[in-house]
Amino acid sequence: MDSKDDDGLRCLVTGATGYIGGRLVPALLDAGHRVRCLARTPEKLRDYPWAGDAEIVKGDVTNPESVRTAMAGIDVAYYLVHALTTGSGFEKTDRDAARIFGEQARAAGIRRIVYLGGLTPADVPERDLSPHLRSRAEVGRILLASGVPTTALRAAMIIGSGSASFEMLRYLTERLPVMITPSWVSTRIQPVAVRDVLRYLVGSARMPADVSRAFDIGGPDVMTYRAMMQEYAQVAKLRHRLILAVPMLSPGLSSHWVGLVTPVPASIARPLAESLRYEVVCHEHDISDHVPDGPGQPFSFATALSLALQRIREARVTTRWSSASTPGIPSDPLPTDPDWAGGSLYTDVRELDVDASPDALWRVIEGIGGDNGWYSFPLAWAVRGWLDRLIGGVGLRRGRRDAQRLRVGDSLDFWRVEEIEPGRLLRLRAEMRLPGLAWLEMHAEQGVDGRSHYRQRAVFHPYGLPGHAYWWSVSPFHAVVFGGMARNIARAAGRESARGRS
Repeated sequence: MDSKDDDGLRCLVTGATGYIGGRLVPALLDAGHRVRCLARTPEKLRDYPWAGDAEIVKGDVTNPESVRTAMAGIDVAYYLVHALTTGSGFEKTDRDAARIFGEQARAAGIRRIVYLGGLTPADVPERDLSPHLRSRAEVGRILLASGVPTTALRAAMIIGSGSASFEMLRYLTERLPVMITPSWVSTRIQPVAVRDVLRYLVGSARMPADVSRAFDIGGPDVMTYRAMMQEYAQVAKLRHRLILAVPMLSPGLSSHWVGLVTPVPASIARPLAESLRYEVVCHEHDISDHVPDGPGQPFSFATALSLALQRIREARVTTRWSSASTPGIPSDPLPTDPDWAGGSLYTDVRELDVDASPDALWRVIEGIGGDNGWYSFPLAWAVRGWLDRLIGGVGLRRGRRDAQRLRVGDSLDFWRVEEIEPGRLLRLRAEMRLPGLAWLEMHAEQGVDGRSHYRQRAVFHPYGLPGHAYWWSVSPFHAVVFGGMARNIARAAGRESARGRS
C-alpha cells in the first residue's frame, strides 16, 4: 500500500473476522478505498469473497509493534475490536488495547480513528453501567483523547442478518409464542439497521480534521423489546405473541434463559441482556451533518427486519456474530499435524470405499451440520448439544452461515471450520465445553473405477485426568456415532451421485 489513487483512502480495519468488520471491508472497497486488515489469524479471512482485494497482515491490537507495522502508510484506522464477555480482566484488556491503538495512531500520523461503540444512557453514571457498556464507553474516551481526530459512533441494538442481537430477537420470538420474560422487555431502545451502521462507518472516513467527537446513531423508531418482538412476529407472519414480564429474572438468569432458547450462548447473551436494562435512546443525530441520510434513511425497524429476513431466506448472510471466536474457546487454527509434545492423543479413524464420485462425496461433506444434521444418531447429537448449553456452551443451535458452502472461520453448530481444501478436506475444531481439545476431519479421496474413498478422523487431546476420563466414558458410543456417521455419509454420497447420473 505504498501508493493510492486520487480519491481512495488507505484504511486499516481491525476486527475484520467479526460481524461488522467482515461487512465493512467490502463496503470500503466498493467506496474506492484501499484496505489493510489486521488479524490475529489471517487464515480465517482466506475464504472471504473480498480477501484477494484487501491486504491482510498478522498482528494483535495488544501488541504495539504489530499495530505500528500495520499502521504504516495508513490514512484512516478503524477500531472494531471488543471482548464480548464479562470474564475476569476483559475491561483491562480493552483499556490497554485502546491505549496502544491510540498511541500508535498518533505516532504514525493517522488522519482519523473511527470507532464503533455502544450507546449509553445519559442519566446513568458510567460507574453504574454494566461492565460491557462501561468498557465500550471507556474505549471511546481513550481514543478521543489520543490526539488523533476520532469519530466514535455509539449504537444501541444493531439489526441485520447474522447479528447477535437480531438472532436473539428472532429465536425468542419464533420459538416462544408465550413468554415469561425479564423486566427489561419494557425498556425503550432505539435500534439501527446494519446497513446504516456501515454507511456511517464508511462516511466517517472523510470527516473534516477539526471534527473529533462521539455521535449517537440509531434508526427512526424508539420502542421496547416487547414491541420489537411483536413487530418481528408481524413481519415474519407469525401469530401475536403473549409476553409476560417478571422482575425476578436477573441478567445472569435471563442470559441462561436466552442461552437455552436461542443459538446465542449465555456467555454472549449476558452482556447483551445487561445492556438491555438501560434505556438507550439517541440524544442527537449530528452524524447526518457529515454523512447525509438519503431518502428512507435511516431505515425503519420494520424495514431492517424485512431486509435481514430476506437475506436469510436467500442464504446471503455474509457474516454472523459467531464468525468471531466464542469467548474462552481455543479456536485459533493449528497446523495439520499439531505438535502436542509429550501429550496424549486419542483418535477414532473410519474409512470406507464409496460408490460415488469424489465430487458427490464432497458435496455431502461440505453440506454437513445445520438443517442437514450429522448423519448419525440424531438424539445423541441433540442430547450433547443440550448438555453443552446447560453448562454455558454454544450447543448445536448456531447452525450454518450458508446452507451449501463453508469457509475457514465459519461456525458450524458446536464446531468451527479450521481448514477446508475444496473437494478434499474439511477439518472442524470443537467449540463445545470439553476437558480438552477436539477435532473432526473428513476427507474425500479418489478411489478406483470412478468410486471415491472416505476417511474420517476424530482427534481428542485431553486436559489432565478429567480429559482421559471423558474420552473413555464416551468411547463405547463411538461405533454408533462415528461409525454410523461414516456409513450414512457414504450412503448419502451414493444417492447424490445417482441423482447426478440420472
